Amino acid sequence: MSSESISQSINVVHPITLSHGKNAEVWDTEGKRYIDFVGGIGVLNLGHCHPRIVEAIREQASRLTHYAFNAAQHSPYIDLMQRLTAFIPVDYPVSGMLTNSGAEAAENALKIVRGATGRSAVIAFDGAFHGRTLATLNLNGKVAPYKQKVGTLPGPVYHLPYPSKDNGVTCAEALKALDRLFSVEIDVNDVACFIVEPVQGEAGFLALDVEFAQALRRFCDEKNILLIADEIQSGFGRTGERFAFSRLGIEPDLILLAKSIAGGMPLGAVVGRKALLDTLPKGGLGGTYSGNPIACAAALATLDEMTDANLQAWGAQQEEAIVSRYQAWRRDKISPYLGRLTGVGAMRGVELAHADGTPAAAQLSQLLALARDAGLLLMPSGKSRHIIRLLAPLTTEAAVLEEGLDIFAACLARLD
Repeated sequence: MSSESISQSINVVHPITLSHGKNAEVWDTEGKRYIDFVGGIGVLNLGHCHPRIVEAIREQASRLTHYAFNAAQHSPYIDLMQRLTAFIPVDYPVSGMLTNSGAEAAENALKIVRGATGRSAVIAFDGAFHGRTLATLNLNGKVAPYKQKVGTLPGPVYHLPYPSKDNGVTCAEALKALDRLFSVEIDVNDVACFIVEPVQGEAGFLALDVEFAQALRRFCDEKNILLIADEIQSGFGRTGERFAFSRLGIEPDLILLAKSIAGGMPLGAVVGRKALLDTLPKGGLGGTYSGNPIACAAALATLDEMTDANLQAWGAQQEEAIVSRYQAWRRDKISPYLGRLTGVGAMRGVELAHADGTPAAAQLSQLLALARDAGLLLMPSGKSRHIIRLLAPLTTEAAVLEEGLDIFAACLARLD
């Protein structure tokens, strides 16, 4: 950390200070250029300083910088919610509320499901990440560093194995654990909701098993339990579609949104079945900054760019580039530490592992430094911090993406 005025409990992956950025490139305060495969940890699907978003921010800042929607309505909030609810690919009537962040969206979703069901228990999944606030910490399927030294967390929360081809947990194993949970740990009638990421982000871009997702949807319907999809990192085109849950053939009851919703502005949302969003009494939802006019303007400009045609084209181009290069790296055996390719669509992770399959966390740390020195910023993930998650903007120019993948390959080949 460069300044003693900043909490030393904040961990910074790359010891550099950025000055400015454009699409998939950033420059530090010393003028060095980097290709950005971090993308603000999934915030910048449309890249740094997208011209349309910047113009929308400037225009809105000259008209109204803030008004608390609880006190008086403003047009950007109303316009965005009309556009956003129409953007959600489900067949039921949708409404929602805006928040400042993904964690705040998750917190409000918990309030909504409690109000709607009269129940309080939540089922989450191993490897999950839903935020850093006190309630969302307990949803996370990982202790270190998030749950350490913070004491008793709000609950009750229970965890199940997350079934995915990317982690070797099968649908049958997860369903067996589900059966055990309700036989041993908790009465099914006390459960308000399940919360699940269609593609886990922090865990290393693990794609949820389709068969399990559909079985879970049926189970929730049978037991009158709500299903929340956390699309904070996987949404807004990251997989090549509007949202990753569409790939699973299910419709969640509530959907959590944030990150790439507003081109870098702080904004989140809870959207879903209108009847659920209207459950709490007047004043039960809201917030001083939630749905700030400038953030809403940025989100409206973002949605203008995120047409289905654009998302499909960007996603296909990036997926093809990543998958083809990975296959070539495997064929050419460029590194003994090159493990699996995780994820789906353009939401991909590259695992580093030893020959016996154990995580190669030390080599990943080496890769981060080598790539940074060579002008490429990467982001670690995974339980053992051994999976690189590739989050280049969907709008990355083909030549820049290839340049970044070239650097990635060259650094992989240097690992020892």
